Amino acid sequence: MHLSPPIPILRIFSEQKAREHYLDFLGFSCEWEHRFEEGMPLYMEVKRGELVIHLSEHHGDATPGSTIFVHVDDIDALHQELTAKNYPYARPGVDDLPWGRVMQVGDPFGNRIRFCQPPA
Repeated sequence: MHLSPPIPILRIFSEQKAREHYLDFLGFSCEWEHRFEEGMPLYMEVKRGELVIHLSEHHGDATPGSTIFVHVDDIDALHQELTAKNYPYARPGVDDLPWGRVMQVGDPFGNRIRFCQPPA
């Protein structure tokens, strides 16, 4: 039996803000999106590298204010990339903690991605 890595579902409330944050700022690509019909809530998959996240406007799919923890191999490169974008709604810093170098990025809906480069 094989178990795949989980795909977190994050609750969103605005397609425009989600695209601005996840695609433009964080550099994810939209792999696919679904609506049952026009005007209905959006459900979409975004991906960057091996990290896959589902974003949902559907009530009950997820709880706003969730955190996902993501290992990265070069937190400084990611930090520099994001800082260079001058995104007005997020200016994350990097913290040195006992379990690694951590950069937390919050989205417009209260969710957080905690990127961590473990100690060598």
